[in-house]
Amino acid sequence: MRHLLITGGAGFIGSHLCEALLSKGYAVTAIDNLVTGRKENLSAALLHRDFSFVEWDVCKPLPADDLPLLQRHGLHGVFHFACPASPVDFDRIPLEILAVDSVGTMNAVELALLHRARLILASTSEIYGDPLVHPQSEDYWGNVNTIGPRACYDETKRFAEAYVSSAARKEGLDARIVRIFNTYGPRMRPDDGRIVPELCMQALKGEPLTIHGQGRQTRSFCFVSDLVEGVIRLFESEVKQPVNIGNPSERTVMDFAQAVLKLTGSRSALRHLPERPDDPRRRCPDITRARTLLGWSPKVELETGLAACIDYFKNLPRA
Repeated sequence: MRHLLITGGAGFIGSHLCEALLSKGYAVTAIDNLVTGRKENLSAALLHRDFSFVEWDVCKPLPADDLPLLQRHGLHGVFHFACPASPVDFDRIPLEILAVDSVGTMNAVELALLHRARLILASTSEIYGDPLVHPQSEDYWGNVNTIGPRACYDETKRFAEAYVSSAARKEGLDARIVRIFNTYGPRMRPDDGRIVPELCMQALKGEPLTIHGQGRQTRSFCFVSDLVEGVIRLFESEVKQPVNIGNPSERTVMDFAQAVLKLTGSRSALRHLPERPDDPRRRCPDITRARTLLGWSPKVELETGLAACIDYFKNLPRA
């Protein structure tokens, strides 16, 4: 069987990837230290005979001798998706974030080279910073504050891209880079500080919806199933350029808040807070490359995906 290893496999996106890849006939090993991931996200995958979970910190050399599926099948691919990605984590564990996308990336690359496996790096729209070009294409180099509060995430992702692309040139690494734009869906952490879980949870609890700034900043929300399809298409392709995967339908934060209120039936008020430092004013992907080279474009409308999120948050166990 073709065996894949997914770092961050118990996380929001990683767990959805595990299920999708198992359904396509791959054997999958998920590695996660459970700092932000949850083993409960893998409840369906853990029932699969071709799935294995290993609790491990990717900043340590990966334990090849303790990976039963690697011993049985070798290694076809590495999905490096380990990294906390929410604003609350930027304040809480910035040094750990810097480590996972530097040392962790190096370890993932080393493993891929050792086994002549293909590696796909989960990069991010944050590498564009607060963009001066709109929409953002893969040729844009970005506008990033290297010492700001978000630098632990966006700068280390830029480093990870540099390391992977350098290993491809120097060592012959078979590499892919996906730049992920705002993704949402079930299994997001309800307390992770990003706009979707934050506003949904506030509406469900009848609390004021907190809007940072005036709410005129824009985001482009991509449902997780669409993202996963794009990631897998890129991995299985021969496209070696970075590729944006996201939804080009741009919404203001205020528009999003109104959609949450409508779908939850909440009467929560809106409460404006100060703007977050370095928070991008506009965020929207140019997905021409994904459309033309991968035949990919998003399908799930915001209201449909948001309803699935709200159902998920409604049914979470109460603390």
